[in-house]
Amino acid sequence: MGGGGLFLISLHSEIRKRTQILDIVDFVAKQKWKWAGHVARLKDNRWTLCVTEWQPRNGERSRGRQARRWRDDIVKTKGNTWSRDARDRDEWRRDAEGYILQWMDRAS
Repeated sequence: MGGGGLFLISLHSEIRKRTQILDIVDFVAKQKWKWAGHVARLKDNRWTLCVTEWQPRNGERSRGRQARRWRDDIVKTKGNTWSRDARDRDEWRRDAEGYILQWMDRAS
């Protein structure tokens, strides 16, 4: 491959800007971050909160490469206290950009 990779990224960004089409990776990352904050702020025991925080009874996962869990990306960005941190809505919104950039790096 030639050195045209940077040119293509620039071209794609310019096309998206002109056509006002959202980058799907950016959109998905934003929605996931917002949903995680919403779930963390739930006060009652709804199934969404229970499923997010569920741990296997024996505390072990199967052998081999582990399947990625929904919250693994969020834990990687914010640590194990992410659900406590999400209760501060303003701080959670400020941290969104770092999470989205992490997703964008992985997608490229």
